[in-house]
Amino acid sequence: MADAAHDLARRLGRQAEAVCRHYLSAGWRQGHYWQVGDVRNTPGRSMFVRLRDSAKGPAGKWTDAATGEHGDLFDLIRESRGLSSFSEVVAEAEMFLGIPRSVHEAQAPLRKTENSSRDPVISVRRLFAAARPIPGTIVEAYLRNRGITALHETGSLRFHPRCYYRPDPREPIQPLPAIIAAVTDLRGRIMGIHRTWLTPDGAGKAVIATPRRALGHLLEHAVRFGRPYDVMAAGEGIETILSVRTALPSLPMVAALSAAHLAAIAFPPGLRRLYIVRDNDPAGDRARDSLIARAGSAGIEAIVLSPALGDFNEDLRAFGVDALRAELRCQLAPEDVSRFMMLSP
Repeated sequence: MADAAHDLARRLGRQAEAVCRHYLSAGWRQGHYWQVGDVRNTPGRSMFVRLRDSAKGPAGKWTDAATGEHGDLFDLIRESRGLSSFSEVVAEAEMFLGIPRSVHEAQAPLRKTENSSRDPVISVRRLFAAARPIPGTIVEAYLRNRGITALHETGSLRFHPRCYYRPDPREPIQPLPAIIAAVTDLRGRIMGIHRTWLTPDGAGKAVIATPRRALGHLLEHAVRFGRPYDVMAAGEGIETILSVRTALPSLPMVAALSAAHLAAIAFPPGLRRLYIVRDNDPAGDRARDSLIARAGSAGIEAIVLSPALGDFNEDLRAFGVDALRAELRCQLAPEDVSRFMMLSP
């Protein structure tokens, strides 16, 4: 299979400019190089791809002067399309070259290069940087369609108009609009991202098999809204947390993105009370119980906020914000009612 991979690399090298025009369409030719912002096809001029064999190296080698990243055309295809395995890269390259899949049906061995072993945090940070703030975008329309009006302190959310989605390694990439959420650690460093693909008008999630996907290091980390001091709320989904924040706009909150990750979130220093925003299902019950136990061991008071329906976004849409506020008032610690239950942030 190594010989097959080398042959495929040579074929790609002979068409290096065509590869660049297809996968790095935001760039342009500059002499014997293709110039673009980065390997994820961001407009700019810091990355150079060699288009011809020369004494400096073969065609297809590239370097990003801004980050020091470098690689070959396999790496370029992998990063630009967001692929995770070398077999996916081979399938994509064969599709580009028009090679029947049967020629290299067996999986090629994983190439142990510096780029292939690189921490995915680099990629997720670049994707977040390539997206733009949500005001005036379909992300704002999507959230408002779900009854969410608390859009202050949402710098962790951005909009990407053409975020790559691939339902299956054998199917083509689809560029779709998406919410890009930054998953950060307690120091505010981006460790992962969460993508929610949307319909073009923001009326709802895209009609695809898996409209939500996460990437990067998620364990203990979360999507954060507001800066916690001594009190914080934590739940699973972004929409669920923002629904509660619509009723409690001053309460700092985090979305852990799943029940398993909610159970494992890291507690910020100085936290003395944690509101657990549970989803009304067995997974939510398990996350609640685990988080109560962990909080108790850390000397943190845990108070559970429970929805009437499946989750708090369902409650918000079904009953309205005033009813949701009244529902939550009964569940808060008395001293937190006046502290966080404000009508405006």
